[in-house]
Amino acid sequence: MSPIRPKITALGCHTPSGLLTNADLEKMVETTNEWIVTRTGISQRHIAPPEIATSDLATAAAKAALEQRGIPASDLDAILVCTVTPDMLFPSTACLVQHNLGAKGAWGFDLIAACSGFLYGLSTGAALVAAGTHRKVLVIGADTMSRIIDYTDRSTCILFGDGAGAMLIEPSTPEDGDVGFIDFIGEIDGTGAPYLRMPAGGSRLPASHETVDQRLHFVHQEGQQVFKYAVKKMAELSEQLLARNGFTAADIDMLIPHQANRRLIDAMMERLGLPIEKVLINIHEYGNTTAGTIPLATRDAVNSKRIGKGSLVLFAAVGAGYTAGASLWRWAY
Repeated sequence: MSPIRPKITALGCHTPSGLLTNADLEKMVETTNEWIVTRTGISQRHIAPPEIATSDLATAAAKAALEQRGIPASDLDAILVCTVTPDMLFPSTACLVQHNLGAKGAWGFDLIAACSGFLYGLSTGAALVAAGTHRKVLVIGADTMSRIIDYTDRSTCILFGDGAGAMLIEPSTPEDGDVGFIDFIGEIDGTGAPYLRMPAGGSRLPASHETVDQRLHFVHQEGQQVFKYAVKKMAELSEQLLARNGFTAADIDMLIPHQANRRLIDAMMERLGLPIEKVLINIHEYGNTTAGTIPLATRDAVNSKRIGKGSLVLFAAVGAGYTAGASLWRWAY
């Protein structure tokens, strides 16, 4: 029996209509449009209204993917939701999305890996399909980062936005040719935990008047530490992944990196020796949507016809934890 090769067959995304521009932020904290653009590359972020939560963004993205594929939610075998902003600690956001979709018969779970979350979910979904136990796995990256951002903290409030994306993974067929999943490499390093975290809200520091007063339920980041690790690790893992599969950076048709900071993407691009034409950058439109950035960027690459069937696509990400990963695919449509 020949091995089963997973492929991505559909992609759906959703961003809320509300915008937070750099001009808006100039009125909220001590900053300027020029300062933000120079240091991050971000011009605006999509922000969800109060009544919209992560499961709502995830459900909308999932529905878009299912509509593109032309199948009902009842066909799904599993739903994986990658997020650091669940509606609540439990039940899982995957349960809420399953119910919203009416995906009877599907199982699933939430996966927490911060900005690397979608890549970790994608590799997990690919493994389920490759094992032959699942035929349709929906992987969703969704975050409502505006709910855990301190809008008096200039170092973080300029960075993050809200958004979601979903990819459907299915087995490839002999008629597909050489498309689908190639390989994944991941790494975690817990020494990075102090540098990017939300300190309170878990079992270590449960919610209290003190934790709220100290603003410990927001993202806390030491930007320089995170930046140094991310620049090194995203390029390093990408080079390792390419080499062990017999490729060089020159073989890549499109690099789709996590959209954390334009300077980070530029540094990775320079290290790999890739021209701008081979790198998808849309951080200016969305900011850092955490688990949502890679599917949103992939959607833009597909819509602009920068990738198509047979394109060699490299995904790469680094997130809190630290978490890091790179994934290599031949695009299937």
